[in-house]
Amino acid sequence: MTALRVNGTDVAVAADADTPLLWVLRDHLGLTGTKFGCGAGLCGACTVHVDGDAVRSCQLAWGDVAGREVTTIEGLGQGERTPVQQVWIEHDVPQCGYCQPGMIMAVSALLRTRPDLTKEDLVQELTNICRCGTYLRIVDASLAAARLIKEGRG
Repeated sequence: MTALRVNGTDVAVAADADTPLLWVLRDHLGLTGTKFGCGAGLCGACTVHVDGDAVRSCQLAWGDVAGREVTTIEGLGQGERTPVQQVWIEHDVPQCGYCQPGMIMAVSALLRTRPDLTKEDLVQELTNICRCGTYLRIVDASLAAARLIKEGRG
């Protein structure tokens, strides 16, 4: 058993250290908000935060995050909606919704360090894929969240 911190709680996991973090979160901890998409780290459906940085959990061995802080979509905001989550609802962003947890995690990490980013920055930096093509709503909502953060309302 090895311990890690997930969504503010210390947990012990009995899994091989080279098991992808995605499967530890989903199968061992029951945190199914983090999605499996491509399995190759390309689509971003599995995006979580490790020490505040967005990472693709399908490509990261859970043993490599032992002792670090992992935040999933379930732990984002710790029970209160973040600015990104607020505007996602206001802008009716999801269509099928499958990619949205990873998209929200990626945008949240990006805005944490760069709330002044431009539309062009966002389009270049955000590499998550949305099969439904809700990119215009994603960009609009992300920029609205950035405004909330800059105004101190997030």
